[in-house]
Parts: sequence; structure tokens; C-alpha cells
Amino acid sequence: MSERIEVRADGPKPRLIEHIVAVMVRGGLIAYPTDSGYALGWRTGNRKAQDRVVRLRQLKRRIHFTYCCRTLSDVSRYAHVSNWAHRLIRQLTPGPYTFILPATSKVPKHHGQKRPSEIGIRIPDHAVVQAILETIDEPILSSSLILPDLEEEIYDNEDLYDAVHRDVDVFVDAGYCPLEPTTLLDLTGDTPRVLRQGQGVVDF
Repeated sequence: MSERIEVRADGPKPRLIEHIVAVMVRGGLIAYPTDSGYALGWRTGNRKAQDRVVRLRQLKRRIHFTYCCRTLSDVSRYAHVSNWAHRLIRQLTPGPYTFILPATSKVPKHHGQKRPSEIGIRIPDHAVVQAILETIDEPILSSSLILPDLEEEIYDNEDLYDAVHRDVDVFVDAGYCPLEPTTLLDLTGDTPRVLRQGQGVVDF
């Protein structure tokens, strides 16, 4: 059974965030709130945690997960960002957007696969996520907490805890957090391309 930690969505206590990060550093998998619903998070390179996510969500192993970053400067660790893409990301973040960008050589390989040529990047607008990222001081890998048999429903924190408490090490409970997908933007070309219209407004 996972540890359940209740935090304030608008200002989590540093000691609680430090404990959550310590679990991740030791190789743990967490469920945590974002500005687009609850998500699963783990450290880059943690293959065991990633395997747990694949099994939990019944995903294909070739899927590429999203890098959750604190600031735009963190994005450049794993993605090539053109001048126009930099300006757009700066305009839209933090917020409910996911950006597809060309990957750098720092993106690790997984399960013997080739290094991906493109990756997803997020800079969420949520105090809990930002506190975790600031404390761990590195981007983390993330996957929306959408379970295969519950895809068509929006669940509150109680429903989600009941569904995943045996599969994660820490459930970071910040109260009700509705699942509203991010807007997905492809920035690998010369102009932005909308791949999915979510809660992020497209007015550029």
C-alpha cells in the first residue's frame, strides 16, 4: 500500500516536498497533481519505475513519456529549441500545454531502443509540481494517470487513490483535480502545429 501525503495545492510544506523527493531519489514512483489532472512521476533513467507505469496503464513499450520541467532553461537539457519556439513556450508557460520538440543526445535510451528523435515537454502551472521540481533540481518523467478501464471517467482524488494505492509508492493528495488534457503542440517544424486541442487556448 502506498503512502498518502496530503498537501496544500497552493503552498505545500517544504518538509513534505522533501520527503516526496527523497522517495523518488530512492527509485520510487509517485502520483501527484498537475494543472491537467493527476499524473505519475519518476526520475529520468529509472527503468523499474517506468516499467511499473507501463504495466499499470497497459501501455506499449515504445511510448515516449513527457519530461516535466520547472522552467524553460530546464527544457534545453533534453530538447533543441529554436528561437521562435523559445518565444512561444515562454509565452504559454507555465500552463496546460505539452510541446513536441527535437530531442538532444542527453535523452536516454530505454529498453535497448534507439534514442528518440522527438520528445514531449511540459512546464505545469501547479505549486506542488513546481515545488517538487525545484527540490529535485532536474526534470522528471511523467505520464497522465489514466487507467485502461477508467478512461472515460473523471475521478476525484479518492477514486484515484483507491485505484492506484497498491501500485505507487507515494500518493500526493492535493484534493480534487479534474482531468483536462493539455493542448499538444508540435514545434519540430517551422511553425506550430496543433496535434490535440485541450484546455490550453490556441490564440497565436
